[in-house]
Amino acid sequence: MKFKFDWFLKGMLVAVALAFIWPAPGAKGGFLHPELLNKIGIALVFFLNGLGLSLASLKDGALRWKVHLLIQASTFLVFPVLGWLLLKASGGWMAADLQTGFFYLCALPSTVSSSVALTVAARGNVPVAVFNATLSSLLGVVLTPFWMAWILGSGGSGFDVWPVIIDLLLWLVLPLVLGQLSRPALATWASHNKGRIQIVDRLTILTLVYTSFADTVKEGVWSNYGPLILLETIVGSTLLFAIVLALTRLLGRLLGLPIEDRIAAVFCGSKKTLASGVPMAHLIFGANPALGLILMPIMIYHPLQLAVGGVLAQRWAGRESPVS
Repeated sequence: MKFKFDWFLKGMLVAVALAFIWPAPGAKGGFLHPELLNKIGIALVFFLNGLGLSLASLKDGALRWKVHLLIQASTFLVFPVLGWLLLKASGGWMAADLQTGFFYLCALPSTVSSSVALTVAARGNVPVAVFNATLSSLLGVVLTPFWMAWILGSGGSGFDVWPVIIDLLLWLVLPLVLGQLSRPALATWASHNKGRIQIVDRLTILTLVYTSFADTVKEGVWSNYGPLILLETIVGSTLLFAIVLALTRLLGRLLGLPIEDRIAAVFCGSKKTLASGVPMAHLIFGANPALGLILMPIMIYHPLQLAVGGVLAQRWAGRESPVS
């Protein structure tokens, strides 16, 4: 099974490069009016998410509580604990905004499309993957801002959570609900135009990536850092991914889960969503000029999880005996 993410990954590189070459249009005060454009883009992304979210799929495999507990605990407990430990260990040698970015990565929900697609390719338990990917997206609306409010508040940054909650309700939850309410009328149309909807969704996210980095470039944030920060992001993202991958596989065996459930647990429990992460970051961090730096970990983690996941899916798809 082939995964058609190449154009999106290349698009991210183009969006970031364009922000460095020509930041003015997407920066604060630019003619693209990012203050309004970003909010509209966020609403569009989550309306489309709501439109594509089939809550009926939650009933399939819903009683397999062990694997559900493992996946959600990995996503919203193990990852944040690892992020907190990384913050403590990195101390004074990692930029504060990059530390925030790593914890934000750890606080994000799992992906939907790639988790399910990889589980299908690896011959895993698809209903379990669909259930947990959907549940993770819904829980992330609450738990991701909660974790960020806790870590930013405990760091003495004076993080005011109420404006963030209001923005989340207005620009994220409301469009998500409206998308879900539109399903009776638009679900058939959405199913027939899934490819076009995904293109609109991805192009909107790329626009948000561009505006995120444009403001960072215009404010001169990158002038304070050298190439080392990219190496730190790659090493940190790889380390997080390797630890969670190993933990989900180990815990799946210890819980005595069948191989199909363990495959779903690995793919759902180790993934983090870029598609929801970028627009949500705009709401949580607002006009923070270092938003581009904060998004660096998830932008590195995204292609890493797809590349490694694709290799694992191919390996497990050809299995004749239980996977270790």
